[in-house]
Amino acid sequence: MKKSLFQTFGCKLNSFESEAMEVLCENEGLENIIVINTCSVTAEAVRKAKKTIRRSHREHPSKKIVVTGCAAQIAPKIFNSMAEVDFVIGNEEKLSSTTWNKIRNDVDLKEQASKIFVKDIMNVTKIKPWQIKKLANRSRAYVQIQNGCDHRCTFCIIPYGRGNSRSVLEKEIITQVQILVDNGFKEIVLTGVDLTSWGNDLPESPKLGFLIKNILSKVKELSRLRLSSVDSVEVDSDLIDVIINEERFMPHLHLSLQSGDNLILKRMKRRHSREQAINFCQTIQHKRPEVTFGADIIVGFPTEDDRMFRNSVELVRECNLTWLHIFPFSPREGTPAYKMPSVNGADIKDRALELRNLGHDKIKEHLETLIGRKQAVLIEGNGRGRTQTFAEVIVDPSLPAGEIKNLLTWKHNGTKLVCY
Repeated sequence: MKKSLFQTFGCKLNSFESEAMEVLCENEGLENIIVINTCSVTAEAVRKAKKTIRRSHREHPSKKIVVTGCAAQIAPKIFNSMAEVDFVIGNEEKLSSTTWNKIRNDVDLKEQASKIFVKDIMNVTKIKPWQIKKLANRSRAYVQIQNGCDHRCTFCIIPYGRGNSRSVLEKEIITQVQILVDNGFKEIVLTGVDLTSWGNDLPESPKLGFLIKNILSKVKELSRLRLSSVDSVEVDSDLIDVIINEERFMPHLHLSLQSGDNLILKRMKRRHSREQAINFCQTIQHKRPEVTFGADIIVGFPTEDDRMFRNSVELVRECNLTWLHIFPFSPREGTPAYKMPSVNGADIKDRALELRNLGHDKIKEHLETLIGRKQAVLIEGNGRGRTQTFAEVIVDPSLPAGEIKNLLTWKHNGTKLVCY
């Protein structure tokens, strides 16, 4: 049987859900379809999804195209209007076997009783646990622990694509981690939309640090654990203890910082201040110096002037950030920031370039510290791997994917280490 084709955009949660959908398609015997799992973080992400839909139809004109993900959830009619699209399904529906059964029947009958399967995501209050035994062509496994977000940052459209925050039960998470470890995975990444909100909707409101301590305690065979992204202001004391003292928790955190200017943070309705972010990073690195930080930073948020931007530049240095994800501000209709006074486009472009160049320098700076030292590298296959601090590594292509090897670093090429 021919396998369904998947194109996944956006976050690690989308990657996890694509793996789940592959299982559902296989269970339904679905073939001859292409699934486009979209992202809606920026207008550019939506544009790329549309381009992929058109290209997929040109290259595979006989295949049915199914569009899902956040962009499909938020604006199903836009994708429904595309002649290339056969089905549009929401973020809740995409993990339901009933949805894929309906799609299979329509494909088999070569007719469509209904093209759109999208319900109001804001009415979803529970999360269905999903257990995956294997992941195709992956050296690390993603485990969903949470979905949705209760916060309403003024620039962010994601809550309207994911709904409000809801948590997977601890026992379901630990079972999933154990299954993946039993199937050979040595590194697990916990993923969701707003990880530090995990547990808020559960009895007794357990915190993320409590969950992670229990995972590490009960799944002793797990070699490496990571988080996809966290809000530093909501990191609890147990999680700080894990970050500092637990060797199996990788010394790498990706932070949702967005700006280094307090007034911009206030206009974004972020929950942290510049000072809090700096204090968090400096405290962690003082107690565990090998920790590296990644961060999302938006440039050109409405009303941002050069002085405000300079505060973001300085934040990179004061927090000692290494892995920068720089996003030129993208106005999303339906968010408060959409109506705020815009920044000149040329200024946004220049600021993004400056921060990206600084990011390249910070990567080189980090790689220099690793030269001549042995690194525990998770082999990803095809001559690639990652260190504990998430530095990319060029390795012997014959090394098997999924294994952890202690390799000596002897140089870097500016973006990657070279090991043997």
